[in-house]
Formats: sequence, C-alpha cells, structure tokens
Amino acid sequence: MVLINRGVFLKNIYLQEGSTETYPYNIPAFRGLAKIELTTAVTFLVGENGSGKSTLLEAIASAAGFNPEGGSRDHRFATVESPTGLENAIRLSWFPKATSGFFLRAESFFNFSSYLDEMAKDFPDKAYQAYGGKSLHRQSHGEAFFALFTHRFRNRGKALYLLDEPEAALSPARQLAFLRLMWDHEQRGQSQFLIATHSPILLGYPHATILTCDTQPLSVIAYEDTEHYRITKQFLLNREGVLKELFKPDPD
Repeated sequence: MVLINRGVFLKNIYLQEGSTETYPYNIPAFRGLAKIELTTAVTFLVGENGSGKSTLLEAIASAAGFNPEGGSRDHRFATVESPTGLENAIRLSWFPKATSGFFLRAESFFNFSSYLDEMAKDFPDKAYQAYGGKSLHRQSHGEAFFALFTHRFRNRGKALYLLDEPEAALSPARQLAFLRLMWDHEQRGQSQFLIATHSPILLGYPHATILTCDTQPLSVIAYEDTEHYRITKQFLLNREGVLKELFKPDPD
C-alpha cells in the first residue's frame, strides 16, 4: 500500500490561555494546551462523551470560516445557538490555506438537509447538484451521508474536511468504503481530514494520527491503546464472558 501523506495544509492550532474555572477551558483536554500540531493528512479525535472532541472540532470549523452547524463557507443557516466561544480563542496556522472543504455534524445533518431543500425552492437545478442530484431527505440516513461523501467531496483546490462522528449513519461495510474514499483523496494530496469518531473501523486508517481528549491536556495515542479498539476486541474475542460479567446480578 502506497500512502503519499502530503495533504497537510492546516499545520497548527494555537489556543489562547483561559480561566480553568469557565467553560470550555474547564474541560481537562484543554487545560495547559497551547498548540496542537497536525502532521498527517488524516487526524482523528477520540474521547468519552463530553471530553471536548466535538467542541474542539466545531471551534476549528468556525475559525476556518465554515458554518457552525455544518456545511461549507458558502452555507449560512442557524437553528440553534451552537458556538461555545472557543473559536475566538484559537488561531489556525496554514501553509498553504485550504480553499474549500466541508464541516459535517452528524447531530445537525437533518438541519443541513432541510437547508438544501429551502435552497432548492429558488435554485432547483443547483441545490442538489453536489449531493447526488436529489434531496438528502429523500434518501436513507446512510445513503444521504454517503451521497455527501462521494459527490460533495470533490476537490476544488486544497480541501479541509472536518467530520464529527461520520460513522453515525454508516454500516460497517460503508465505513470500509469511506476509508477507501479517504485513501483516494490522500493519494491525490489535495485533502486533509480531521475527524471526531467512536468507530474502531475508521480509527484503523493507516498512518493516521489519533489524538485523545481523555488526557489532560489532549495527547497522541496509539490505535491499539484506544478504548475503542480494546473494548471491541475484548467483546469480539470473548462475547459470552463479557456479557456474563455485564449482566451479573448486583450484590444484595
């Protein structure tokens, strides 16, 4: 397998110092964190729920000019107040700067799909052009996600893709197909991916950097050391034993 690994445009993320008594600086992953260095075309963020990975990804998206609820720099819609303020405390260091890209938030993908439907009322020929030619609401959740990946992720120059839990609607087979899609992009050297995920399949992408938000501050972790890998492996190798322990009656 040949991996070119040259699509690194967003080089560093600098964080200003803030009070550890206030959100989001009271999140352990951000305490004492001055800089995040990105050295590979694919970087994953992992951590338990509430560890800060989605907060960080959203802040990076906002600082990069993407719509905070998802989309590109050209999409402008808001259904909830989502920014945390962290986007004002970070500075992005580029060389060269990515000229396109997309921010996917699994939890607000429905809102993004509705936004496209509203656009289609005025621009019926263009609104769905980059998403497979039809409304994302007229496709299953998984089909809509993959339509986005295969049609919208067409490089127009150097692209930064920020994805928050893209596996949410993907079957294991589709997750493998998504790995191939990322690999194709990486070979062309025009795409950089920063992905928050719980998927041990996606985390298995070769030569990617994995950053865990379960440490103070966040740090690099090996694939085999992630809970995603260890728990999944333990369950698959000893399903009966794991379930027996899990369902053991509580002591009186």
